[in-house]
Amino acid sequence: MIILASGTGVSKPHGGKLVNRITNKDPNQLFSIPINSDLANDVENIADGIFSPLEGFLVREDYEQVITKGRLANDLPWTIPIVLDVDNNTAKKMKDAGDVALNLNGTNFAILHVEDVYTFDKEKTAIGVYGTLDQNHPGVTKTMTMKEFLVGGKIDYVKRPQETPIRRYRKSPLETRELFERVGWKTIVAFQTRNVPHVAHEMLQKASLNTHDGLFINPLIGKKKSGDYKDEAIVGSYETLIKNYYPKNRCHLATLHTEMRYAGPKEAIHHSIMRKNFGCTSIIIGRDHAGVGSYYDPFAAQKIFDEYPDIGIEPMFFPAFFYCKKCLSFASERNCPHGTEFQEQLSGTKLRKMILEKQKPSEYMIRPEVFDVLLKLQNPFVD
Repeated sequence: MIILASGTGVSKPHGGKLVNRITNKDPNQLFSIPINSDLANDVENIADGIFSPLEGFLVREDYEQVITKGRLANDLPWTIPIVLDVDNNTAKKMKDAGDVALNLNGTNFAILHVEDVYTFDKEKTAIGVYGTLDQNHPGVTKTMTMKEFLVGGKIDYVKRPQETPIRRYRKSPLETRELFERVGWKTIVAFQTRNVPHVAHEMLQKASLNTHDGLFINPLIGKKKSGDYKDEAIVGSYETLIKNYYPKNRCHLATLHTEMRYAGPKEAIHHSIMRKNFGCTSIIIGRDHAGVGSYYDPFAAQKIFDEYPDIGIEPMFFPAFFYCKKCLSFASERNCPHGTEFQEQLSGTKLRKMILEKQKPSEYMIRPEVFDVLLKLQNPFVD
C-alpha cells in the first residue's frame, strides 16, 4: 500500500491524503477475472487517487452507508458506490483465491486483494443512489442487471492501457496539482460536462474566471446513453473553443475517464469530490446537473449541498443564461428585466436537431469554429 501526502495542490484531497495504488507486482500467476473497460477506468481512478480516499472496491460496511446515508462508514461524504459485481461461482473462486488479477481484453492489469464478498439489495441500491425504481432510468436498469454478489477490497494497479488520442488529455490528481502549483493558481473552478460547449457554457465559465485564478474544464469520457455526444465530439469542440476564445494560461483541459451514472444530486456530490481531489477549490453546479429526463427537480443537485457542509469544495450555482436582444448581451433572469420575446434561449435539444440537419445555428448559440468541428464528424452522437 502506498499513500502519498496531500501533495502540492491548493486544496486537500478528500479524506486528507491522495491515494496512490500503483505497483510493479506481477499479476500473471493469479486467478483472473475479466472486467469491462468502464470498470477498468474506475480501477485506474482508484489507483491514481481520483477516487480518494477509496483504495479499492467498497466492502459491505462502506457500501451500506453509502446507499443509505451518502457517506462512508467513517462519515466522510461519498454518494456513488464503486463496486465489482460477480456471479455466485466467481465469488466462491475469488474468496478462495484471496488475491485476484483483473483482466481487460486479455491483459492482467491490476490485482484485487479480496476482503469481503457479500450480497446486496438491488432495489434499496436503486432508491438510495437514483431515487427511483423506474427501469427507464439508465442507472436503475444497470443496477437491476448486476450480478448477485459484490467483492470488496484494495487494488494494486500494474499496467495502464495503450495511449489513444482521447487518453492524451487524461491527468492524475498528482499531475494537475503540480500544474496548478507551477502556474501559480490558488483558486481553481472546475467545470464538469458531458456535452459540447454552447455559448452559454462559455459565458458561465468566463464569469467564473472573474473570481478565480484558473478554469479546469474536465469533460467526462466514458459510457453514456444514446443521444449524448461522443467523446471525440466533446474533446474536439473544447480544443477549438479554448484555442480561439479563452485567454492564455487561464484554462486547462483534462479528461475524466468514468461512466455517467445519471444520478442527479448524488452524482453532483461525486463529481465535486473528484474535482476536489484534482486540486480544485470550486465547482460549477448547473441546473439539473447529471440529470436525465425528468427524474430530478432542476435544482436538486444544488440543494443537496446543504447536506454536505463538510465536503471541502465550494459549489458555484449559476442561473440559466440566454441572449437578450434588448440588452445586446448574454444575461439571466437575475440581471435582465426584459420579457421572453427578447430572449434567445440556448437549447441543447434545439442545437442537437440543427447539428443533425446540418443547419447553421446562430452565433449566440454555438461558436462557428465549434460547429465546424461537429460537422466534420459523421455522427457526433452516441447511437
